[in-house]
Parts: sequence; structure tokens; C-alpha cells
Amino acid sequence: MAKRKETSTNRMNREQISDVCGVAYAIDILAGRWKLFILYKLVNRTLRFSELKEHIPNITDRMLTLHLQELEADGLVSRTVYAEVPPRVEYRLTEIAARLIPVWDQLNEWGHQHRDGRLQR
Repeated sequence: MAKRKETSTNRMNREQISDVCGVAYAIDILAGRWKLFILYKLVNRTLRFSELKEHIPNITDRMLTLHLQELEADGLVSRTVYAEVPPRVEYRLTEIAARLIPVWDQLNEWGHQHRDGRLQR
């Protein structure tokens, strides 16, 4: 995930829209192929990196690491490191991220209905 230049028009537009629109702000934080999937896998449980990787088919170590770092920086995932050899690291949803669970459940149901053709297009 490359950082945008401070002066890029894209970055300035994104920040301006996010300042006035909660949906745009939320989408900006949750954007990324794997982020919602990672968060959804952490609902009501704590998982280690390797366990997350097992639950998410085809994600690379690098992409999982990058998304977890971004989710932690945005306050959606909590990372706990245990002083053991080898080190044990666990991830869980933060309280603010857990408030999204009803939204994910609705989005999941909508996705199934739309895919299966139960929603009129």
C-alpha cells in the first residue's frame, strides 16, 4: 500500500469528501480487497496471524501484514504480542470495530440475496 503524496489532488479530494461524508470516510478506512474479510473473521474471536491466513484463502503474507497494520492504525484491530519464544501475536476486533458487526451481517445477507438473484435488479 503505497502512501499518497501530501500534495496529490486525489488525496486532497479524498480528505475533503471524507470530512463531510461519513459513508465516504468509512469506505476509505474499510477499502481494500481483504479488509472486510479480515474483520469478519475476527468477529467474536481472537486469532493468530497463521490462523487468519488459514481462514482467508489466497491472501499473501505481505497483504495480510499490510492490511493488519492499517486496521491497527485505524483502531479497528488490536494486536497483542506475548513475550515468548517464538513470539506469539494475536489479533482481535476493537470495541469500535465490533459495533460494525450488525452492518456486516446485513451486508452479508444482502450479498447472498443479490448473488442468488433474490433481489430485483
